[in-house]
Amino acid sequence: MSLVRYGRLLRLWAAFLGVAFAVGQTALAATPIPVPKPQRASTAAQGDSDPIGALLRERGLAGPTVSLPVVIGLKLTEDGKNSRFTLEFSDPVDVRAFTLAGPNRVIVDMPDVLWRMPDPTRPSGKGAVKAYRYGQFRKGNGRLIVDLNKPVKFATPQTLPPEGGAGFRVVLDLGPTTATDFAANAGWPAGMQPMSAPIPVSPRAPAGKRVVIIDPGHGGIDPGTHSPNGIVEKDLVLSVARTLRKSLEATGRYRVQLTRDGDVFIPLRERVNMGRAAHGDLFVSLHADSNDHREIRGASVYTLSEAASDREAGNLAEKENMSDIIAGVDLSGENNPVATILIDLAQRDTMNRSVRFAETVLSALPGVTSVQSASPHRSAGFAVLKAPDVPAALIELGYLTNTKDESEMATEAWRTRVSNAIAQAIDAHFTGDTKALPRQATNP
Repeated sequence: MSLVRYGRLLRLWAAFLGVAFAVGQTALAATPIPVPKPQRASTAAQGDSDPIGALLRERGLAGPTVSLPVVIGLKLTEDGKNSRFTLEFSDPVDVRAFTLAGPNRVIVDMPDVLWRMPDPTRPSGKGAVKAYRYGQFRKGNGRLIVDLNKPVKFATPQTLPPEGGAGFRVVLDLGPTTATDFAANAGWPAGMQPMSAPIPVSPRAPAGKRVVIIDPGHGGIDPGTHSPNGIVEKDLVLSVARTLRKSLEATGRYRVQLTRDGDVFIPLRERVNMGRAAHGDLFVSLHADSNDHREIRGASVYTLSEAASDREAGNLAEKENMSDIIAGVDLSGENNPVATILIDLAQRDTMNRSVRFAETVLSALPGVTSVQSASPHRSAGFAVLKAPDVPAALIELGYLTNTKDESEMATEAWRTRVSNAIAQAIDAHFTGDTKALPRQATNP
């Protein structure tokens, strides 16, 4: 059998199994983390349509026809000193590996692929591998990120042909080295562009139309939070963002731009630049929260401040600001990675308008969803809110770690209600008329 025919058969086989096994990208760590299960609504939402099904179909994970190479296996072998990653593909794939410091990690770049491994090996935590994650880094580019407990060195990845029922395999061996040697060899390969091309400046909106930038958090290699039943934050917030865009555009009063309209990673600084380049009048970032205390639930809204309003707000900002590091983005141009981007330039008037918008959102949300009873409006140094001239707020839609919040978020009805409420809050922000906001209801 020819290698081409072999590859085609493997692609079809992987595509058939992919519906059961591949539901977006996940991070694997030494400590147990929920691995996404096949996307489905929770028991409380049985009567609703498949909540994330459209997104899965859009990403090519729900049909038998596959044109991209498929990752059908990912195995990590550890023997104490050495670690080996074996990636099995349906087709031959060229990969490039390099190391980055601060924090120490190994980056494995490849063309676009579909990740459909049934049971990736978790790291033990006792060797050099602390954790790893994988997914689309940007259009045309897949990436595996390996976080390290200790410095490593590696040889050029080996590519092995199909044999013994296995597909094409890429083998990456990691061995021990000194911190000095690791630092000396870490860095971006010559000629490699770690970031995408500059953001083009958008034409100004027609007279009388406001420009609203909607920022669905995370994306691509950075999935965000996972719920126990397999809802992935990056998919959830993209769904809400699209519904919100539709609600706003239906009024005829807005030009709406999404920072991402697919499952792709967008660096934090680039999201900020998008808002400024589009001459945005308002920047709304959408996220879903998580907490070790699973009884905590409800939406909240964050605005920018130099000092966090409380410890939890500071911890959340730190977690969200790690997005670029998670994806292996070059932060060498920053004075202090994501901690002080443009903070000194933030104009007082912009921050005041951001606070007024946040309060308007918090007037609208209690009529359609649960809102945190204590301190629903918080502030911290979120990198994505740091444009000096665009009012901005970050909305945490609820907690994917809370059973009630998760079951509601899984339904299309909830996403529509919340999107409409945010749209009404945006209207009220610009007009000053709060009469049309949803009437406050008792939190369920």
